[in-house]
Amino acid sequence: MRKILIVDDEEKIREVLVSYLEKEGYTTLEAANGTEALKLFNEEAPDLVILDLMLPDVSGEAVCQRIRGQSPVPILMLTAKISEGSRIEGFALGADDYVIKPFSPREVVARLKAILRRSHQDLLASRISYRDGELMIDTDRKEVFIRGEAVSLTPAEFKLLLILARHPDRSFSREELIEKAFGMSYMGDDRIIDQHVKNLRQKIEPNPKKPQYIMTVYGFGYRFTSKE
Repeated sequence: MRKILIVDDEEKIREVLVSYLEKEGYTTLEAANGTEALKLFNEEAPDLVILDLMLPDVSGEAVCQRIRGQSPVPILMLTAKISEGSRIEGFALGADDYVIKPFSPREVVARLKAILRRSHQDLLASRISYRDGELMIDTDRKEVFIRGEAVSLTPAEFKLLLILARHPDRSFSREELIEKAFGMSYMGDDRIIDQHVKNLRQKIEPNPKKPQYIMTVYGFGYRFTSKE
């Protein structure tokens, strides 16, 4: 039974989400502020976090950063901020998806299910290694290593890297990557791929400004290069 941590200072919102999620068979945890959320996260190890950005003590952005610094657990953000910049900032912090307030609880449940499907998809069992082991992807354990050191990736970043690395030297359009990584039901801006690639480069490239692995195909998308 999947465990979901709901972080929102509005009790009514938590009650509604708890009701819908428990009807779907999920176990729920509730936190009214960032401090309580981080405590519950460390104690209970939830399978997904629903996180409001507007919290009374610690900002949702700060909570997201703290969680992402120690775990790749999926994060679904709740936000009243509707600007593209705010959404991109959320993805940059490591969120996997977002829902804008006011929202339909059914939409939240649908997006949550989609995230969990993507995050726990049964990928082909193997290890992928490049440049004499400099980059190693363990698809069984969903772990990535650079020069033997573990790199913490979000579920979305891991899936995107795996798609690219399984098809070296093939160019993917942004639309293809969206479909393969997030599914055809994804309704967001395809430029979010650019942000995920930027995050990946920061984590796996020796020099993110001069990438060796994930190359830009200008006017089209990206490709993973297997060449030294």
